[in-house]
Amino acid sequence: MFNLFKNDEKNQPVDVKAARAAILKAVKQELQKAEGGEGKNIKGIELFIAAPDNEKHVYEAAVYAEEPARLKNEIQKIADDYALELPAAWTFDISYLAELPAEATPVKGAHAALFIRTKDNTIRKSATAFINILSGEAEKKSYRLESTDGKTNIGRDKNVQTADGFFRVNQIAFPGDGKNEINKYISRQHAHIEWSNDTGSFMLYADEGGVPPANKVKVRSASSETLNKLISTQIGHRLDEGDQVILGDGAVIVFTYKEPGHKK
Repeated sequence: MFNLFKNDEKNQPVDVKAARAAILKAVKQELQKAEGGEGKNIKGIELFIAAPDNEKHVYEAAVYAEEPARLKNEIQKIADDYALELPAAWTFDISYLAELPAEATPVKGAHAALFIRTKDNTIRKSATAFINILSGEAEKKSYRLESTDGKTNIGRDKNVQTADGFFRVNQIAFPGDGKNEINKYISRQHAHIEWSNDTGSFMLYADEGGVPPANKVKVRSASSETLNKLISTQIGHRLDEGDQVILGDGAVIVFTYKEPGHKK
């Protein structure tokens, strides 16, 4: 489903400004092509980044990873300057992947690709997946995920009260009163998984307790063994077959489309 986009390394951006300029130039070109230069039917823009580990910090800075709305505002300015008339509710999403989606358009001179969603090309799929517990002690050894489930919350204990006074239910719960010490390092609001119709995949998001300076959420890609750290509650990570997720200080879960007991 995915192809790794390979450019000549000497053509890759070497600094933040160059990476951002390449991305914004590609956005402008794609917007101008979409709908014959009119943006009324554009629902959203997806930016995919598949940078090597030693360049990830460059791209995170280039897209203002800690200020998710900032790059969207710059894109809106481009649209306004060229009278592209994007609808008021258009969305902008960034995904960090090991490989770039084949259906996305590569960004020239960058480890990135774009996908312009319109009313006609929105990806609509469904799927069943599973989360298996490798380390730490959850209520079950395996959990089934359906694309129709909505959010599947992950955290310490089943029912927890949040800072705003409301209660949250963790469907994947690691009891905090058990004997397993690893569970104590999982936040009550650590992360969640939800299906994305736009990308046709399950997405992992860090919640308030799973981003610095609190606890952590790290994902190791099964296909490339690259390590991704989730540093924002707004930017999700696309889960692929065999991806392992570290929660806190040692709890490990694995994402798979294979039902437990499945034999190759």
